[in-house]
Amino acid sequence: MAPLPQNEMRSFDYFHSGFRFRQTRSLVETDWPLTDPCIENSIADERETPIIIPTNSRRLLRHVAILASLATFTVASYAAADVSSSSAPADTQVAQTATPAPPPAAAPAAAAPAPTPAPVWSVGSVDLSGYIDGYFSYNNNRPSNLADGQTNQYYTFDDKTDQFSLEAAKLTLNHDPDPVGAHLDILFGRTNTLIHTNSPGETATDNYIEQAYISMKPPKAKGFELDFGQFVTSAGQEVVETMSNWSYSHGLLFSYAIPVYHFGLRTSLPATKVWTIGAQVVNGWNNVSSNNGGVTIGLTSSLVKPKYTWNTNYYVGPSNVDTQKSYRNLIDTTLLLTPNAKFNWYVNYDYGQNHTDAAAAVVGVSPKILEDSPHWQGIASSARGQVTANAALIGRYEYFYDDQGFATAFTSKQTLQEFTGTYEYKWPAGLLMRTEYRYDWSDHAAFPRGNTAMVKNQSTVTVGLIAFFGPKR
Repeated sequence: MAPLPQNEMRSFDYFHSGFRFRQTRSLVETDWPLTDPCIENSIADERETPIIIPTNSRRLLRHVAILASLATFTVASYAAADVSSSSAPADTQVAQTATPAPPPAAAPAAAAPAPTPAPVWSVGSVDLSGYIDGYFSYNNNRPSNLADGQTNQYYTFDDKTDQFSLEAAKLTLNHDPDPVGAHLDILFGRTNTLIHTNSPGETATDNYIEQAYISMKPPKAKGFELDFGQFVTSAGQEVVETMSNWSYSHGLLFSYAIPVYHFGLRTSLPATKVWTIGAQVVNGWNNVSSNNGGVTIGLTSSLVKPKYTWNTNYYVGPSNVDTQKSYRNLIDTTLLLTPNAKFNWYVNYDYGQNHTDAAAAVVGVSPKILEDSPHWQGIASSARGQVTANAALIGRYEYFYDDQGFATAFTSKQTLQEFTGTYEYKWPAGLLMRTEYRYDWSDHAAFPRGNTAMVKNQSTVTVGLIAFFGPKR
């Protein structure tokens, strides 16, 4: 998944770390007056006292005085720099070695206090990072008496409504492969509950792992990397972590078109300077233990250019009871456009098909549906504009078609659409706020209203607050 491009006009350097402010000052050149107020009386009485210094000479003297003042200020600045150079940060001292050192100050450098090291969120060679994500959501349908409480229909992770909720609390431990590394994501909250709801042999109460894998990157393998364990899927533009997406709520394609994670092997290899390819051999979709004895194959491709990024992923393998016939296919592609530093736009398309067999009896589903191999497809488009150094506006539209209600667990074919408008504000101390309005609609009455009514649409307003840290600030 392509990371968000950097924006040189913003006040921060990296999306997950601290911020750098830049202030610009403008010097306005002002013309000196032709007459000097200090000698106004002499000029007024010029009939009696002639002017000794011509006007041009006075200008020359003034400019000489100004230049002398500037020279004095410059000398004083260099003198102050000599005194403070011994206590400069370590990275500043390294940069100064490229130029001749100024004369030593009167006080010896050894007497200066030791430089204070920059704070690093790490334990030894393991970097630490994490975040806490909470929100409040309001649904104009005021749904109630649902099996899972008051929820926004067709939402993921931030689906609780008319209440304050914890979407996720996450702690990450990471050691980059050199040549062996490891990565662990410990996850709590509503996000963890939904990720592990349908995992065979697992429940959310005893599994708080989002990712856990070891990495190997041989030094002479030309960038080849191999991961083994549990890792998030390569499909889709959006990811599990809300703060790494553009909108606060996760879209329809993330929720219903693609898997969330896999367990198995994952590889990547730079084919050229701008093109990276990879292959995966995993147990299936959203599970650690396979329930069919087969494996799913994944093929990945990522082309990264200065003005655009194009990612394509393909997954195929058994994800049902019948290993020989019940294959699931997914084609996922995303084009991310980065024409300039203030505007970005992406288009994400997914097509999935789940071949099933009538011999695999499913309660409540007719044999015809099982033999028809249901398929689904959707497209998402989102644009992001940076309006100030700390604020951004985002718009997202999605269209999702499920020909038999397989992906959305609906009773028949369904077409879903949604539009989301988001305002984002970022503080430099590791705090992010998003306020958004989202409107969902369907060609069927699929959204609960009140206790019993079902309608074709819903409107929600959500305010999310995310505090994050690390690995370095």
